Formats: sequence, C-alpha cells, structure tokens
Amino acid sequence: MARHQEFDTAEALQKAMGVFWRKGFEATSLMDLLDATGLSKSSLYGTFGSKRELFLNAFDAYREHRLREMFRILRNGSGRQAIETFFRMIVADAESVEFTNGCMSINQAVEMAPHDADIRQRVVNDFGNIGKTLVETIQRGKTDGSIKSNRDAQTLAQFFILGFPGLQVMIRAGCGKTMLEHALNALLSSLDKNE
Repeated sequence: MARHQEFDTAEALQKAMGVFWRKGFEATSLMDLLDATGLSKSSLYGTFGSKRELFLNAFDAYREHRLREMFRILRNGSGRQAIETFFRMIVADAESVEFTNGCMSINQAVEMAPHDADIRQRVVNDFGNIGKTLVETIQRGKTDGSIKSNRDAQTLAQFFILGFPGLQVMIRAGCGKTMLEHALNALLSSLDKNE
C-alpha cells in the first residue's frame, strides 16, 4: 500500500524557493533544503527527484508568479503609467528584505545560465516575455498619447530590458534609494519627447 503524503507540496516548493532565491543553486545544500521544508531526505527526493529538479520546479513557480504580476501591471492603465508603475515597484520593493535577494531570473542569468542550457532557455524566455509585453505597452502609450518619444516601441523596449537587470543589480549591491530613484528617472525620461 502506498504511503500517504503528509505535507503540502506547494508549501514545500515555496520554502525551497526561498532558500534557492537567497543562496543560489550552488550554495544551497541538501541540509538547507531539508531544514527549510521540514521534509526528510526520502520525502524530498521521492517528491521532487533531485536537488536540480526541485530547483527547476521552484524557479518555474517563481517565473510564473512574476509573469502574472508583470502582465497585471503592464496591461492596465495608460502605457506610460503602466511602465512607470512596474519599474517604480522594483525600486519600492528594494526596501523589502526578501527583494534584496534580487530577481531570481537575473540571479540565474549570472549563476547558472552560462553553463546550463535549461536555465539559459528559461532566462532568455523571461527576457522575451518582458520585451514583448513592453513593446505592447509602449505602443499603447504612443496611441493613448502618454508616451511622447519619437523612438519606435522596439527600441524603447530594448532600452528598458537593459534597465531592468541594471536596477536589479543595483538593488542586490545595496545601492541606496536615492541612487535607484535617479537611475529610474533617467530610464523613464526616454519615454518623453526627444529634443
């Protein structure tokens, strides 16, 4: 008879995600994961297969959540307001203890993507989703008149795609709110009318 699972898989995944997010894949030990999730070694391996599979599941859960949040913000309001809200949220979140871990996708772009094709593809997909959604939002802003720049939507979106990890790295490095605000204001000024 199969043994009844006595833990919440989604909750264990969230707890594992927190450890991976904070420490990265390589620095996270099996003991870290067992302590965080409260699972036994056999339960962890029986449910998730391996540390790497657990990481991929946790990373995918993180990515899906962030994608839904990005869509929620960037697909509402005027184009400029949506972009400003999205990027100001990044700066505001810098004060959160959890967020000082940075964006998990950006962290993995540096840690694992250079030598792990599965992670690299996920990170590239994340940048693609951000870029596509930003292009749509910028086009909406040009139509509703809230974005005055004469640069095309694709060029502006690429600029913001570069700014996104830049802000994340500044947060991770512990740059102060004033520096982040100045960087963000410079980034947002690209949406204004070009001289």
